[in-house]
Amino acid sequence: MLISSLLLIILYFSHRYIVAWIIFYNNQDDRFGSSIWRWSYDYQVIGERDVSDLDDKPFVRKRRVRNRTVSIMYCNFFLGFFVFMSFLSNLLILILK
Repeated sequence: MLISSLLLIILYFSHRYIVAWIIFYNNQDDRFGSSIWRWSYDYQVIGERDVSDLDDKPFVRKRRVRNRTVSIMYCNFFLGFFVFMSFLSNLLILILK
């Protein structure tokens, strides 16, 4: 239970760090929007024209880095969920003994 609580603390601080990077990337360009949980699209969306690598290379590079950071945030979040479930099961075992 001690290990899972330490892992939860580490995952919480890493989640806060990753979210800070996503907020930093969102502030770099207005086209990213303010959402932390949403990927920017790299594909054709009906009604909107997607910016390709030939149109705006610096923006597309930032968008790919931001999308990768959002993917890392999702992995960190779900890993934290599994560690939290392990922590809760160990806590319930400790209480019910």
